[in-house]
Amino acid sequence: MKTYLKKSIFLSLSASLILSCSAVKNANHKQKGAVVGATSGAVIGGVLGNNVGKGNTALGAIIGAAVGGVAGGFIGDRMDRQAERIEEEIPGAEVTRVGEGINVVFNEEAGVYFDTSKSNIKGTSVETLNRLSGIFKEYPKSYILVEGHTDSAGPEDYNLKLSQQRAQSVTNYLIAQGIDKSRFTTKWYGELQPRADNSTTEGKSKNRRVELAIVASQELKDEAKNKTSR
Repeated sequence: MKTYLKKSIFLSLSASLILSCSAVKNANHKQKGAVVGATSGAVIGGVLGNNVGKGNTALGAIIGAAVGGVAGGFIGDRMDRQAERIEEEIPGAEVTRVGEGINVVFNEEAGVYFDTSKSNIKGTSVETLNRLSGIFKEYPKSYILVEGHTDSAGPEDYNLKLSQQRAQSVTNYLIAQGIDKSRFTTKWYGELQPRADNSTTEGKSKNRRVELAIVASQELKDEAKNKTSR
């Protein structure tokens, strides 16, 4: 089993409950789901890692969807398995387990590629999304946020429109493979959420990406609460 990317999360709590960074960092993913969810009413003090920062809406969606407590641990266990399947089936995809969800980043070197100024799904992107749709069928009790992002080259309004077209292309392709459209939310941000330096070629390549946030559906949340309340 491969070890996939881990992120440490700091949570700012009331004076009566303070979690140390090392406690969260050393927890397994199932435990992280319970810890993050249990403190979902607290203010998020900060998050570590290059991909986790102010304005990262994918990770914000994951943290905001947390249930918490033992039920959160139940959900975290299911998300562990789904994250492992994604990493196994799609080498190169950046898979991050955060709290009770999964963040997946596809850039030009990780399976979802678009020609310059284009938004149609083609080439290796087809194989990547076919594999991803298969995993979503294996784990039907999840919602998926699809986000489109670009680098800063070109006019901002053009980049915003392009990111919309690309994100919607990914969503539409997955729906065409038989994934229920009610599971999807699609958003786009153009150049507004860079994850690397746009002044370098490498940085621009990392910023041209499709990003996913995978969280528990209401059905899975209800299942988790029912099974852990006995």
